[in-house]
Amino acid sequence: MIERRNYEGYADPTAHAALTKVSREGRFVYICSPYRDSPRINVMRARQYCKFAVEKGRIPLAPHLYFPQFLSEIDERGKAMLMNFELMKLCSEVWVFGERITEGMEAEIAHAERLQKNIRYFTTKCEEVSG
Repeated sequence: MIERRNYEGYADPTAHAALTKVSREGRFVYICSPYRDSPRINVMRARQYCKFAVEKGRIPLAPHLYFPQFLSEIDERGKAMLMNFELMKLCSEVWVFGERITEGMEAEIAHAERLQKNIRYFTTKCEEVSG
């Protein structure tokens, strides 16, 4: 459900209409891939996964490319995960990348299952595999 009001509590019909339209079209995909164990390499890979999603006509949401810019992985991980879960609500699918599932990815996949999202699995080379 997309809120009709902004974070300050004011009605924001333009943003609400735009996000609702894109969400209904099923164009948002949540990018789920490793981050913490090797941030530099995993950020490069996440960028590739986002580019792949764009090439497939989707709008990728990869919070681990954005939130580390201003949140501490050590002190604010819980807050980041809660925001990840909110962003996931906008997405029609969750795309999981990589050969192994990390603790954070496991939490995201479990949340996607609770939200009854379609979950697709891919290798690091963006080849789809069965879950």
